[in-house]
Amino acid sequence: MSASQIPNLNTLRRGGGRGRLRGRGSLGTSTLGEERHGSRGIAAKDRVVQGTDNDASVSRLSAVEIGYLEDPFARALTPPGSETRRLPIINRGTYVRTTAIDRLVAQFLEGPSKTEKQIISLGAGSDTRIFRLLSSRSPASSPNLIYHEIDFSANTAAKIRFIRAAPLLQRTLGIGNAQNVSISDSGDALHSPTYHLHPVDLRTLLASASANTLQSPSSPDSTEKDQPPCPLPGVDPTLPTLLISECCLVYLSPHEAIDVVEYFTKTLFPMSVPLGLILYEPIRPDDAFGRTMVANLATRGIQLQTLHEYASLEAQRRRLREQGLDSGQAAADIDFIWERWVSEAEKERVAGLEMLDEVEEWQLLARHYCVAWGWRSGAGENMGVFDGWKEIEGQTGE
Repeated sequence: MSASQIPNLNTLRRGGGRGRLRGRGSLGTSTLGEERHGSRGIAAKDRVVQGTDNDASVSRLSAVEIGYLEDPFARALTPPGSETRRLPIINRGTYVRTTAIDRLVAQFLEGPSKTEKQIISLGAGSDTRIFRLLSSRSPASSPNLIYHEIDFSANTAAKIRFIRAAPLLQRTLGIGNAQNVSISDSGDALHSPTYHLHPVDLRTLLASASANTLQSPSSPDSTEKDQPPCPLPGVDPTLPTLLISECCLVYLSPHEAIDVVEYFTKTLFPMSVPLGLILYEPIRPDDAFGRTMVANLATRGIQLQTLHEYASLEAQRRRLREQGLDSGQAAADIDFIWERWVSEAEKERVAGLEMLDEVEEWQLLARHYCVAWGWRSGAGENMGVFDGWKEIEGQTGE
């Protein structure tokens, strides 16, 4: 999606800023644009989108090539010639964010239910998680997975171009022939048995559902299965589903962000269907470090619209509960996750990759980002899908 940019530590420290590392490079953020319909020309929008997503893929590739992460797909989704080694503090942030979310995703996929499961990634950009998941999972030992990514057309089109250019990506997705993959004439939508790319502005989802409901009103004897037509082809509203938003909803207004989440929790998926959400977002904008972050963003015309609305770990937990994920909620900042979720042996391995001198600054930056997760258990045989999340619900610090 077209993207505003979250600055790295150099932009924030002591009020200064060289602004070298942007977008997902800061602590691994995903993207959703500040641009509104028709606010800029298509060419300008595409340049912003591509440039920011390039920053994201470059940051991921930096962490991979130094040895923080294993990801054979990172290079295939990074534009040739854009490789740059990021600062140690950025590489560590990318590592912690990625491994924390990977842990929560694994808990969902390895739950007791043997039915198909579904992941919907909001504002995925050039994210590689679908490829990593498919390459690491054995169909014989685990349930099937259907994966969806929703993003602006410019970003989905760019990802499809990467896929078309990389046999490794095609083989991993299992889309090596025309019989099992469909790409739109405009080149911005892809549908296969396991993977779907949707060129959709998230802010239009609720309006689309409302319009469809008006066009096709339910009969008096309609059941829970009589859902309004879904603007996301291939999404199955009966499957246990995990939503992922990595620094995506924060760019929407609080009202828009609520609408997006409630589209899934209250409109698309019946209450009987287990549903979870993982959020990765900045927090704590009101202390000295946070104020500097917000001020520097403002000088670049960037506003994180929900940042003050969900400024603390408690506020993040509350939003999850209030927006329909009422079976459990938890949140932890990145510093806490590094200290408590990462084993001592793994800390030693990571520390040996490169020298990290700015320990105090790392802690400051890491305490201003969090991972939050919430779920509802649903009903029936799939109620236990999120049981694994209960085990780490208390490992959250605040």
